[in-house]
Amino acid sequence: MKNAIVTGASRGIGENISNMLLSEGYIVYGIARDFSTCTIQHDAFRSVEADLTDVGKLNTAVEYIKKETNSKLHLLVNNAGVGLFGAHEQLETNALVNMIQLNLQVPLLLSNLFLTQLKHSQGYLVNISSVTAKKISTHGCAYAATKAGLTHFGNSLFEEVRKTGVKVVTIHPDITSTPFYDDLHFEPYESDETTLCASSISETLRHILNQPEGTIVTELSIRPQKNRINKK
Repeated sequence: MKNAIVTGASRGIGENISNMLLSEGYIVYGIARDFSTCTIQHDAFRSVEADLTDVGKLNTAVEYIKKETNSKLHLLVNNAGVGLFGAHEQLETNALVNMIQLNLQVPLLLSNLFLTQLKHSQGYLVNISSVTAKKISTHGCAYAATKAGLTHFGNSLFEEVRKTGVKVVTIHPDITSTPFYDDLHFEPYESDETTLCASSISETLRHILNQPEGTIVTELSIRPQKNRINKK
């Protein structure tokens, strides 16, 4: 069986991706701070509780997974992330630091720590970015910057490692109905035409993983047909 890591696996897009990978026969190591609301019930799912913004706890989780998998990894999905929106000078400093760490620093560190294993397996490194990485984002410029950085990292890393057989994929979802918006001042407008469901992202990833050998989708955006949000 193949081994996969999914960060932010306890809910939303990460939970959906984990379920999809389980259906594809992967052993999934899901990393999150809290699994109390996670609904995954599968013998091949391994929950790893860790605050990835704490470098010490991140390293502990990495060493545990390397030991459990005998350093054999086939897929890393950097999905965990948070959003912080508002006038930039009004953002709380600690929250800003946390967002930068989780959205950008953590994927770079995990990629660094697992890249050797992915080279051995000629596996996949998948970054869940955002459509905001590709456009001007007033009142979300710091969030957009973290996602733009993640996108640029993925594109550059692919060129660096493509000869080794590692496939680097960046997915840009638009507004998606998940708990991401629970603490924000806006939320998705509940309509099939204006909001993505989390399974849209996981099924897109399934399609990418099943491309013919030698073919790789390096970057892809997923958007609803219409654009509309609700202000709380």
